[in-house]
Amino acid sequence: MEIEKLAKRLSNRTPVILGSERFSKFAILLPLVEINKETHVLFEVRSLTMRRQPGEVCFPGGRIDPEDRDEEHTAIRETSEELGVSEDSITDVSPLDYMISFGQIIYPYAGIIHNPDQIVPNPDEVEEVFTVPLSFLKRVKPETYHVNFKVEPEENFPFDLIAGGENYNWQTRKVEEVFYFFEDKVIWGLTARILKHFLEIIIEDFEENESG
Repeated sequence: MEIEKLAKRLSNRTPVILGSERFSKFAILLPLVEINKETHVLFEVRSLTMRRQPGEVCFPGGRIDPEDRDEEHTAIRETSEELGVSEDSITDVSPLDYMISFGQIIYPYAGIIHNPDQIVPNPDEVEEVFTVPLSFLKRVKPETYHVNFKVEPEENFPFDLIAGGENYNWQTRKVEEVFYFFEDKVIWGLTARILKHFLEIIIEDFEENESG
């Protein structure tokens, strides 16, 4: 019967994010390095000649290519290309929670870069690199602000087809933006959100181990 065929067809599906086939997909690495026997987080400053977001602080990463084995490989490959290190020097790569933002899916990872003194940034993409001690980031509290998004339907939107018409009660969307400050650097946007998520994970794990 048709209804049974439909049920069987649906039972074999693996769910994904609705509409994700149209999303741009990126992978990012939050790099950990050891400097003077202390763990640091490494950041990039985007080249001032780049078309998008020049001069902003970010983590290494980029768009997922069809040739990449998976999202993790993209994060490693992009980090290798941007920082001039071998892929073999990037180890202990672990996934963080992925993010969805304005038609993009971002797959963040954390991993260790060995021999950070051998980093030679690609000047086409990276203006400079700097590191922040993890101990500093764990104790500092970021500043938090909010951005509100207003809904503006296009001119020919068919208000007559929806309940409430032109008086429809659109829900305002709010996005939290966090800011970290270190010396003369400002870390915000997706980079700050990924950093905050990473810190929450490791601080929570530390507290659980201490209580146990």
